[in-house]
Amino acid sequence: MEFETIYKTYWDRIFRLCMGFVNNHDVAQDLAQETFIIVWQKLETFRNESSIGTWIFRIASNNCLRQIEKEKRFPKSDLPNHLTEEKQTSLEPQIQFLYQCIAELPETERIIISLELEDVKQAEIAKIIGLSEANVRVKIHRIKEKLTQKFKENGQQ
Repeated sequence: MEFETIYKTYWDRIFRLCMGFVNNHDVAQDLAQETFIIVWQKLETFRNESSIGTWIFRIASNNCLRQIEKEKRFPKSDLPNHLTEEKQTSLEPQIQFLYQCIAELPETERIIISLELEDVKQAEIAKIIGLSEANVRVKIHRIKEKLTQKFKENGQQ
């Protein structure tokens, strides 16, 4: 598969996956960009042992987890409120709230639900995460219940 085709096919999905991790448009864009740089650099090493999508999602997930670890070690100072509010207005409030809720989940749950929202098959999610398919199904169910509860508590539908 040609890189340009891969990029066009997966860019939106990888960006949304990154958004699920970091809940910040600019950081998500940077992480998605870095993911595709890695994909471009390593494309010739791809061995077709899994689907190209699974491979790309695994790269993106690892990239996001590295970013989160980096932020834990070197916390960045918060931006002034008026700057963060401007950035957030481009998304619908419910979607914005969903990203916020996902960002508050533990890392593994964040990966699982972000991949699920991108319609990645549960068998593929299991391969990316390294869990059994049955375990992934149970976790998805529990995560959805958790998110539904947060929406109810917040008065959202």
